[in-house]
Amino acid sequence: MADTDEGDPLALDNQLCFALYTASRALTGFYREILTDLGLTYPQYLVMLVLWERGTLPVKELGLSLSLDTGTLSPLLRRMEGAGLVTRTRGPEDERIVHVGVTEEGERLRERAEEIPHRVLCATDLPPEGVKDLRVLLDRLTRSVTGTEREPNHTDPGPGTRPGPKGG
Repeated sequence: MADTDEGDPLALDNQLCFALYTASRALTGFYREILTDLGLTYPQYLVMLVLWERGTLPVKELGLSLSLDTGTLSPLLRRMEGAGLVTRTRGPEDERIVHVGVTEEGERLRERAEEIPHRVLCATDLPPEGVKDLRVLLDRLTRSVTGTEREPNHTDPGPGTRPGPKGG
């Protein structure tokens, strides 16, 4: 393998996209391993995080929170409902709106999931402040590339460092 030419703009090791891609794959793979004990996939875990934090939500709002379209989210929610983790109910005011909420079983799962952010923080080998700084930079990068104006709420110091039942 040839040495990386730092002056070559097309060298693989000089690509931001490749660094993000490999880091994302590594972190998602780590999550996949630790979520096996909970019986959750990574996307299901993300759904549960939003619902644990915000309570019952319309599918559309849940999709916006996760940057997932309803075509991707609906089958995922069907499987989660079949597993007894969430409920889907039509809105009384408008039957086109489906609300998703956590079941008692889904709430019990939260207790088991509370250790996950700490395990992830330990695996990153970064200090909590470094994780916070990295999230801020990644959010800025996402907003810049997508042209979105939404400011993220990152007042917490990082995954596994918040007191209480909520973890990121």
